Amino acid sequence: MTDREVNILTTMEKVNADGHIFLGMEYAGTEVLIEQMEEGIWMIKAGRFIPDSEKWLHHPDVSDSLDSAIAWAEEHPPRETDMNDLEKRLDL
Repeated sequence: MTDREVNILTTMEKVNADGHIFLGMEYAGTEVLIEQMEEGIWMIKAGRFIPDSEKWLHHPDVSDSLDSAIAWAEEHPPRETDMNDLEKRLDL
């Protein structure tokens, strides 16, 4: 199937007593987005979704800053901190 082809599959399922719908074992463990288009009409999309609490990490400015920080960290391995020296530099 190419990007322009659409493969539409229609199935009839029954919502069970727990409110579950069986989509098939090939979707087991898959995250899905369920949009209620109107009463009784839902669109289900499979994919990976970003929690609201992490969306700020994907803003272009933050993403660039994180990329820079990761690059710096890869070039500067961690080293032991001299706590006495740190106290002096922080004027504690």
